[in-house]
Amino acid sequence: MSEKKKHNVFKEGAISPVFISESIASHSKKQNIGAHAIFLGQVRNDILDAKKVSAIDYSCYREMAEEKLHEIREAAFAKHDLVCMHIYHSLGEVKAGEICLFVFVSSKHRKASFEACEEIVEQIKKDVPIWGKEIFEDESHGWKVNK
Repeated sequence: MSEKKKHNVFKEGAISPVFISESIASHSKKQNIGAHAIFLGQVRNDILDAKKVSAIDYSCYREMAEEKLHEIREAAFAKHDLVCMHIYHSLGEVKAGEICLFVFVSSKHRKASFEACEEIVEQIKKDVPIWGKEIFEDESHGWKVNK
C-alpha cells in the first residue's frame, strides 16, 4: 500500500456544519464509495464542581499529534478496505454545543466504514496528545485531558 499524503487535521475554533456538509457533498463525485461513517465530537456543558462548562480550549503538542494522527490513518487504511478518510480536530476555544472532532470514513461497504470509524475515534482519544482546558461560565479554568 502506498502511504497517503499528510493533510492538516487541525482547525482553529469549532468545526462548522458548513465545512462538514461540504466535505460530505464533495464525495458524491467518488462513485466507488458505497458507505460513509461519520463521528462528530461535540463539547458538552458539563457541571464540574458546581460550575457549568461554557467552552473547552484545545491545545496539543502539534508535531507529535500530527505524527500520531498520520499513524492512525495509515493503520486504518492497512487494516480496512477504505476509499478515503478525513480527520479534523479543533484547536483553541470551542463553545458548548459546537463540534470539536470530525472523523469521516468512506469505503465500498458499510461494515468497513463503521469498524474503521469507531477504531479511529478510540485511538485518537487514547493516543493523541490533545488536551482540553474547561472554560466555565464564571471564566475560571480547569485542565482536562481529552479522553
